Amino acid sequence: MANSASARKRASQAEHRRQRNASRRSMMRTHIKATVAAIAAADKPAAEAAFKKVVPILDNSATHGLISHNKAARHKSRFNTQIKAL
Repeated sequence: MANSASARKRASQAEHRRQRNASRRSMMRTHIKATVAAIAAADKPAAEAAFKKVVPILDNSATHGLISHNKAARHKSRFNTQIKAL
C-alpha cells in the first residue's frame, strides 16, 4: 500500500497506464485477427482493407512501447507477403 503522496500518485498513474495499454492491446489484437481472417478467407480486397487499418495501429503500438518495433515490422511484413500471395 502506498504511504506517501508521491507513491500514491505513482500507483494511480500506473493504474491509468495499465488500463490504457490494455485497451490499446485489445484494439491491436482485434485488428490483427480481422486481417488474419480476411487472409484466411482468401478475400484479397477485404485483406488489403484490413491491412491498411492494422498498419497504423501496429506503428502506434510500437511508438508507445506496447510492442517492439521489430514485432510491428514482422507483422506488417508477413501480412503483406500473405496478401500478395492471394
